[in-house]
This record gives sequence, C-alpha cells and structure tokens, in this order.
Amino acid sequence: MMIPYERQQKILELLKDTDILKIEELQKHFPTISDSTLRRDLKELEKKRKIDYLSGGAIKAVSTTGEIPISQRNTLHSQEKDILAELAAQFVQAGDVIYLDSGSSCTSLFRRIMSKRITVYTTNTDIFSVITEENQAEIIVLGGQFNALISSISGPLTEENLKNIYFTKSFLGVNGIDEKYGVTTPTLVEANKKRLVKEHSDHVYLLSDSSKFHNLSNVKAFDLKDVTVISDRYDEKLGKVVSLICPES
Repeated sequence: MMIPYERQQKILELLKDTDILKIEELQKHFPTISDSTLRRDLKELEKKRKIDYLSGGAIKAVSTTGEIPISQRNTLHSQEKDILAELAAQFVQAGDVIYLDSGSSCTSLFRRIMSKRITVYTTNTDIFSVITEENQAEIIVLGGQFNALISSISGPLTEENLKNIYFTKSFLGVNGIDEKYGVTTPTLVEANKKRLVKEHSDHVYLLSDSSKFHNLSNVKAFDLKDVTVISDRYDEKLGKVVSLICPES
C-alpha cells in the first residue's frame, strides 16, 4: 500500500500529462484509497502550493517559474512585451517621478519614455544598453548588489535607499501573477524590493505578459490590491480581483 508521499507524487505525475484532472478521474487511479484519504492528500499538496483546486471538483498543477537570464528573457514573448510597453508608456507624463523595475518588459518601456522629461529611479542596469541621444530622462540608479543574471540591483543597501524615496508611479516586472497567490518572484531580495516600491508609490503598474498568468514563483511579494496590471490580453479570473489593462479593454 502506498504511503501518503508516494500517492502525492503519483498525483503530480498524472498532472504532468493533463492540464486539469477531475476528482472522479483521479479516484479511478486509486481504487483502494478512500475518498477522505485522497482528499487529505490533495489538501496537503495544495498547502505545499503544488496543486490548485478548481470550481466543479477538479485540480490543476500550480506552475512554478524560476529566474531566467536576461539574455533569454529579451527574446521571449517579445511581441507581447512590445504591446504592454506601448500601453504602459501612455501613463507616463512629463514631470513624473517613477520607479522602473528590472526585467525585459521594463527595459522595453524605457525605450518608449526616455525622451520624456521625467525622473527615473531604477535598479535595471539593462536600460543602459538602449539609451540613445534622444534621452531626456534624469536617471538615478539605486545602489546595491548587482545580479548579472537578470541585470538587476537589489539587497540591503537598495532597500535602505528605497525607504527614503517616494514615486508618482512605479512599473514593476513579475515572474508569476495569480488571483490567489498574488505577485511572486524567485528570490527574497527581489520580493522585498518590489514590496517596498509598492508601499512608496502613488500608482503601481505591473507589466505582465499573459504567459505569467496563474504562474507561481518561490517568494510572494504582495497581493493584487491597489495595483493595475498591464498585459497583452484579458484574463477573466484576474479581471475579477484586479484592474487589468490590455488592448481589448
């Protein structure tokens, strides 16, 4: 007879072959296991953020995302990122004091706003590769520890600087965004940085291409409260809990 761990691993294996698995279908794979025992296994997997319950009595695997090198991220979903960067640029006006996060979506946004007379605080070192003579923005780079993998600055020094700065608007990248788990990122230092920026911003915009929807990374930054998501398409579940701006809206 399988121990709970073995059953739970078997459930995760079954979910690799399908997006959604109905409870009654799952029970056919464990004919000798009682419904109550099986549901305890599912609750344990949900507690570990391995699965998610859906309405109607079904489960799905929770997608997890790690950190992808910036050289690869710049080529992923580039068309979608161009769409949301165009949308986000409309919210930047002359005189704004903004925070610009690390990530390829925020770099794409910078290309579209650097000719405006604004002040940009940033931890995104990738923007220096796209600056041209058209740049009119005042750029202030926050100090801290440099992560070459994602062209980002973070850590205790960055957080200390952020405690004393306030922004008209902030534009944050995300690794995962979910109506239940909120905004998540692979590392604690990046999550702390995003949380501080949110607390010090009048308006917070999340730049998230739709591939990030319903994904989960390692560390939660904050819930989807008092933020606006800018993306390439609408999502019904997210649209119920957060303001969502996309080409169709």
